[in-house]
Amino acid sequence: MGKYIVRYGTMRSLGVMSARSDNYRRGMEVVIRSERGVEVGQVLCESTEDELSHLDQPPTGTIVRAVGDDDAVAIDAIESTRLKEISACQKHVETLGLDMKLIEVERLLGGQRMVVYFVSEDRIDFRELVKLLAAEFQTRIEMKQVGVRDEAKILADYGDCGKPVCCNNHLVKMPPVSMRMAKLQKASLDPTKISGRCGRLKCCLRYEFDTYEEIKKQLPPIGSMVVTREGKGKVLSHQILAEQLLIETESHRRMLIEASEVITVIKKNPKKSDPEARDGVTESKGKQGGAEAAKTKKPGSTRRKQQRSDSSAKSSTKSRAEPNRKRPPRGSRTLEGVQANESESAEVSESKKSEVSNSEKPKRARKRRRSKRRPKGE
Repeated sequence: MGKYIVRYGTMRSLGVMSARSDNYRRGMEVVIRSERGVEVGQVLCESTEDELSHLDQPPTGTIVRAVGDDDAVAIDAIESTRLKEISACQKHVETLGLDMKLIEVERLLGGQRMVVYFVSEDRIDFRELVKLLAAEFQTRIEMKQVGVRDEAKILADYGDCGKPVCCNNHLVKMPPVSMRMAKLQKASLDPTKISGRCGRLKCCLRYEFDTYEEIKKQLPPIGSMVVTREGKGKVLSHQILAEQLLIETESHRRMLIEASEVITVIKKNPKKSDPEARDGVTESKGKQGGAEAAKTKKPGSTRRKQQRSDSSAKSSTKSRAEPNRKRPPRGSRTLEGVQANESESAEVSESKKSEVSNSEKPKRARKRRRSKRRPKGE
């Protein structure tokens, strides 16, 4: 008994189907029995360990037979009524006033089920719609909500490259794509040029991203200084796939070189890359700044700092000596602080007055002596 990987359904799902014979080849149309029912699929390849490693928990089923003449007639009948079924579903949607966009209607070969695909931003209560469709088509109705990328997978045909869209051809899962991938590959950042049929970023931006990342790690970073045969230069930009660098030499001449021509790389910012060097630089700067500040210090400032340190030491000793002392209320504490500030300002003003009076004493004494020497008539 052989096993094959078969693609089937509107969503082009991949499943592992077992068969009684080994006569199936790639591209053959077969009738399979899946978890949904009897439907038509296409054989891709035999199921081996290498192929299964690329699939994440694929559905299973069995291959019933190859598509015969009777099956071809049934397939043609289903295809001929597909547009009528879509229009009938659309009328019911409009009648019920449902906020949904109808995408596709899929009827299985056995007639046991009809799947209706739709797009909507919100959750839809489609119970009444299911009743109407089941009564009209006399089969089981399954409603399936899909996203905009799945919509492109169902309806899109060809991409901007001229080939069939990847999501409808070989992609099993939609890979996450970000703008960073477009920037790294220096693609055009115009949304109309890097967006696919779904309106989102193209899936093909993801294909070469890992290669770009690996090569970029081996190249000197932009902004670093490098030593080449032409001398020192600054890296301005990368040509990642070509492994080339655009550098600017010390003579302000720009040139494009191969990455293999770089002899050594000089780090641009040692502060960021070498923490020990950064600490040493800051420590030496701190010592020099402290020495210069000590030279320019005034005696008054040192005296004030000493007084502050003495007062803080006294307060700390008081707090240690009286650990169980309760803190005064908030209002009284602020009042005491205001009174203390007023007393300090009064002491400072008195000290200034005394300094002024002491400086003016010799002047007043000289004036008295001069007045005594002069005669009264003058």
